Amino acid sequence: MSRTSPHTHHEGGQVSRRGLLRTAGGLTAALALGATATTADAAPATFTHPGMLHNWGDINRAKVRVAAGDDPWLSGWNRLTANSHSQSTWTARPQSVVYRGSGYPENYTLLYNDIAAAYQNALRWQVAGTAANGDCAVRILNAWSNTLTSIQGNADRFLAAGIYGWQFANAAELMRGYAGFDLNRFKQMMLNVFYPMNNQFLTGHNDACITNYWANWDLCNMASIMAIGILCDDGAKYDQAVNYFKTGAGNGSIQHAVPFLYPGVEGYDLGQWQESGRDQGHTMMGMGQMGAICEMAWNQGDDLYSYDGRRFMKAAQYVAKYNLNMNVPFTTYTWGSGQNCSQQSHTAISSVSRGQVRPVWAMLHYHYGRRLLLDDKYIAQMCFSVAPEGGGGDYGTTSGGFDQLGFGTLMYAK
Repeated sequence: MSRTSPHTHHEGGQVSRRGLLRTAGGLTAALALGATATTADAAPATFTHPGMLHNWGDINRAKVRVAAGDDPWLSGWNRLTANSHSQSTWTARPQSVVYRGSGYPENYTLLYNDIAAAYQNALRWQVAGTAANGDCAVRILNAWSNTLTSIQGNADRFLAAGIYGWQFANAAELMRGYAGFDLNRFKQMMLNVFYPMNNQFLTGHNDACITNYWANWDLCNMASIMAIGILCDDGAKYDQAVNYFKTGAGNGSIQHAVPFLYPGVEGYDLGQWQESGRDQGHTMMGMGQMGAICEMAWNQGDDLYSYDGRRFMKAAQYVAKYNLNMNVPFTTYTWGSGQNCSQQSHTAISSVSRGQVRPVWAMLHYHYGRRLLLDDKYIAQMCFSVAPEGGGGDYGTTSGGFDQLGFGTLMYAK
């Protein structure tokens, strides 16, 4: 079970998990966190842990299915164990300052490789119980929380703070309560290094026109704020991300990210994605970033997947259909760019990177097609065309291959 109350299941996701659980008291949360949990961890009694991309049910299912040798879980597991980043011998390379952006001494590749290693080792620990992998994940997390003081660069620094913020928090969430993991110090790094930049971007957009930055820029920063809220049991931050998803001024909020709807196209409702006229790599990146937000919210009792008439599902169907080499409708998309909001337009969908493989589809198919039992024809086809999903290190060495944590076949198949 991903949630503790049936009342959170209704479409629209208006019920707050914290409102439902406030009466549960601290004991349940303390027990869920294990004997090593501190009082501070359990005090709010409002968040489920682990409760980001994976809940206990996901982890237990993967554990049981892999042990039984069942596919597709076993194939997903084999993809994980074959990845160089999942080896317990991985050595962290923490930096005091991470730079992302041309004109700066870029070293952010060290960060995203270490995060992928921490996450993959954490998954191996959770699914197979191998202490060597758990120890490795904790070494990486502790090394960075003991070293990192700031993220710098050109505007791309906000991408780094967003993408690597939510990913780092997810690795830490899986290691919560593990002996030797300095969770409190890690939380301080997330609160002092990542959150201020996430918040600065969503509130100021680097002093640019509100529509200047693509949806992904908002989405990764929203995801980071949500993950930090969950990690730190901070309801205000979690709510900030949820509220921005619903009504935010920038391109990451749902109606800006999916500006045009097309009902009943060959029997399926579709929604045009904000970056569809740009290229398909970034469009599929958006499926992963918004998917992460929806999955994390789901595991805390909020159904953003179905918000606004399942607007995100319509977009995912649209993106999947086009990247399966089928035709989709397109409406001219016009936006203001730069600081003076000079007008630009996309008049046609972009075929650049069409069909690119990214591990973002299992999360979406196993939600819409299996949890909700909806006909998600194109999402499903995309999911199975790229299965079993790998993760960072399986899709090239550049940052695009690390924009999503992956391994959805292993962790979401139902």
